[in-house]
Amino acid sequence: MKQLQEKILQEGKVLSADVLKVDSFLNHQIDPQLMQAIGEEFAERFRDAGITRILTIESSGIAPAVMAGLSLGVPVVFARKRKSLTLTSSLLTAEVHSFTKGETNEISVSKDYLKQEDVVLVMDDFLANGQAALGLAAIVEEAGAELAGIGIVIEKGFQAGGKLLRDRGLRIESLAILDSLENGTVQFKQEAFTK
Repeated sequence: MKQLQEKILQEGKVLSADVLKVDSFLNHQIDPQLMQAIGEEFAERFRDAGITRILTIESSGIAPAVMAGLSLGVPVVFARKRKSLTLTSSLLTAEVHSFTKGETNEISVSKDYLKQEDVVLVMDDFLANGQAALGLAAIVEEAGAELAGIGIVIEKGFQAGGKLLRDRGLRIESLAILDSLENGTVQFKQEAFTK
């Protein structure tokens, strides 16, 4: 997605060979027009998949997921990373390790919002080692629902997550795939990976 790539080049900050900071438009401050375009792009890519619900993880996946949900006309559910007084029973859970934060969390979704008859699009902001996407996919499986695919805003193509998910036969749609962050420079893969 050219608009996203241009925004990454203009405002993204390479912090290391593994970390790209995009908090000016995705992870802290949100660019609503860009999020709308991202949501529309995901909706277009998954329009014929019969999506009934979108599942993401708090918090950076919520904005693009809501915009895709708006475009597809379906609800968006987000997995919580922290326990809540109101989220206490009938939970679908999975363990997820965050590459960026270097911590493992148990994520939770109420069974009230993910049903066996659902066709689910999993979405997240970044794909690095694939653990968040695998955790969300495990929750979809635990619910007995169908996983239509995984939508990723930015994939780190130089890390193992994309290959791990594709090797499992999962459909992955990434809007921007980074080839390298070496020497403080963002390089994109020329071809888009889909399955």
